Amino acid sequence: MDLKEIALIIGAELIGENFEVSGMNTLKDASKSELSFVSNSKYIKEIQDSNAGAIIVDKTTKDFVPDGCAALVVDGVYWQMATLSKYFAPNIEDETLALAKIGEGSKVSSKAELANGAIIGKNCIIMAHVYIGANSVIGDNTIIYPSVTVYRDCKIGANCIIHANATIGGDGFGFATNKMGEHKKIYQNGNVVIEDDVEIGSSTTIDRAAFATTLIKKGVHIDNLVQIGHNSIIGEYSIIVAQAGISGSTTMGRNVVMGGQSATAGHLTIAPFTTMAARSGVTKSIKESGLTFSGFPLMEHKLWLKLQAKIAKLMQ
Repeated sequence: MDLKEIALIIGAELIGENFEVSGMNTLKDASKSELSFVSNSKYIKEIQDSNAGAIIVDKTTKDFVPDGCAALVVDGVYWQMATLSKYFAPNIEDETLALAKIGEGSKVSSKAELANGAIIGKNCIIMAHVYIGANSVIGDNTIIYPSVTVYRDCKIGANCIIHANATIGGDGFGFATNKMGEHKKIYQNGNVVIEDDVEIGSSTTIDRAAFATTLIKKGVHIDNLVQIGHNSIIGEYSIIVAQAGISGSTTMGRNVVMGGQSATAGHLTIAPFTTMAARSGVTKSIKESGLTFSGFPLMEHKLWLKLQAKIAKLMQ
């Protein structure tokens, strides 16, 4: 789509040169052919460092758009970004792609379904009722148990195990809300990348990114019934226990441990070698490595134990 056409769709004032837009992306990751947006004043400082060819802004932020970058000035940036996300969403399936490829030694159940463009590596086992979406890639020696769904464009590494009913690459929980309280879906046009030697438990869901990638790094072990939100990054060799929930855009360092039913708020950074006990509620970033936390609000585990002891005495 060209920029003038986009301006008409969202009712924007176009300031700058028209060009052909190849897609949408974040300020950090956008290229010269891509469109980005600024919906919050805290991201103004990122505008100058962005390579985006055009940025959707409002009247309060338009003056921060640098020379050589086009501005699309609107009321309600986030709402209009949601509007445009639908136009850049890929087809769910694409019959123009080549038939799926299956590597040497792999066993694919006759009851599994591989969409056009899917690639299965060598010596994989794909069991009944598995669905592998368009352009998805499964690495060598990976086992996928029954009824797993892998949406399009996702990549799973070598020597992985994905247990029954897991969903990889479902849409992240993203929507915009206007002044009337109405909601508009933000189409999730990124993907999920799972590196080598990862094990994912039954009925776990890993959401695809709105833009770019939700990333599960090498050696991660994820239990059953875990939810990982869009654009999150899970560091190498981390362990996430059953019923934990990770909100979108959370970044974890390596060897993080999350106990059962623990959860994080979104857009947080968790330092490497952090341990969060069961039912911990993480509302702020953790910057110091190697600590153990408990409770809600979150506190260091030793302090939490002392607090529980004092509460017990009060109840006697």
